[in-house]
Amino acid sequence: MTDVIDELHRRGLIAQSTDEAALREHLAAGPVAYYAGFDPTAQSLHVGHLLQFMVLRALQRAGHQPIVLVGGATGLIGDPRPSSERQLNDRDTVATWVERIRDQVAPFLDVPAEGEGLKGPIYVNNLDWTAPISAIDFLRDIGKHFRVSQMLAKEAVSARLNSEAGISYTEFSYQILQANDYRELHRRHGVTLQTGGSDQWGNLTAGIDLVRRTEGGKVHALSTPLVTKSDGTKFGKSEGGAVWLDPELTSPYAFFQFWLNADDADARAWLPLYSERPAEEVEALIAESVERPAARTLQRALAEELTRLVHGPEQLRQAEAAGRALFGREDLASLDAGTLTAALQEAGSITVDGGLPTIAQLLQRTGLVSSLSEARRTVKEGGAYLNNERVTDGDEVPSADAWLAGGWLVLRRGRRSIAGVRKGD
Repeated sequence: MTDVIDELHRRGLIAQSTDEAALREHLAAGPVAYYAGFDPTAQSLHVGHLLQFMVLRALQRAGHQPIVLVGGATGLIGDPRPSSERQLNDRDTVATWVERIRDQVAPFLDVPAEGEGLKGPIYVNNLDWTAPISAIDFLRDIGKHFRVSQMLAKEAVSARLNSEAGISYTEFSYQILQANDYRELHRRHGVTLQTGGSDQWGNLTAGIDLVRRTEGGKVHALSTPLVTKSDGTKFGKSEGGAVWLDPELTSPYAFFQFWLNADDADARAWLPLYSERPAEEVEALIAESVERPAARTLQRALAEELTRLVHGPEQLRQAEAAGRALFGREDLASLDAGTLTAALQEAGSITVDGGLPTIAQLLQRTGLVSSLSEARRTVKEGGAYLNNERVTDGDEVPSADAWLAGGWLVLRRGRRSIAGVRKGD
């Protein structure tokens, strides 16, 4: 078997593990069943979850059996946050999100053809074994194995206890539910390894302890590091909010741009984590980014690889084409309405109803300039563009044939400032 632990260390994907020497020996002895869980506390996963996918994929390629748990039960409760109580979602909503998230994870894992040697993924929902447990059985058979002092030591729980918000028993019990998932998967599928984020370490080790106490089994856990941005802002956030994996919530273009616009220091830190390129290729890209940062080769490599992985090659092609077209390197008419709409909504846009303003007025309304006089000066200096064509008369009204797919005009000031204008109903 491939020494996948070395591979995960090389990429910086291991923050903590239980008895690494024993885990190496266990993985080397033959295929093991391992799992990661995802709670449906929103209708989509976001880029913060990608790190778990990287670990799932690496272990599967090393010949191990992936099991993906989508928490129909734990999603009704929610893991405690350090700041405040989660809003509980209704059962039908959570059930719908379970299916959406299962479908979202599926493309990341291989379904091997016969004879390939890989282990195909198994998908489970913890509501299947949690819902039938009575309150009495939960307290007698599971709860008795947990010590409150250890549960209080969890960072998020401790933070909430010392806050005005406090913590409800509902969220406090989450750790027990997740630990029971490990026990059930150990019983049902022989699972001996759980992976998760470093913020889940207390939950992971609680599951290990429960399996040991009730089953006498020796099982393992490893966690991935907390990913941060160098400027102190939260990873996975853009100006529009969270960067989702669902293309209806974050378009493939916006997803591509998130990685393309990464700070140099962030891109150097993120590439080993998220790229499945060979080590020497990753090192070469990082070295090139240090020598020629303006080329943004590293960011583009990251954007291309992850957009292809999450959204597929066709959406990657469209996202790249949109970027080229918006900045004058490709014909805007080549973009379909969906791609153009996503790109211009990300860049910023306005809708005009009734009589169409002049180009100078549109430049002002979109915020590309602050006044009509500045708009006319920009046109006079050759810095205003409509659909990538230089504007020579700011008082001209765009012609009927200037409108692009989806009813759009593209205004640009200089090389980088873009805005869209959409025709109203």
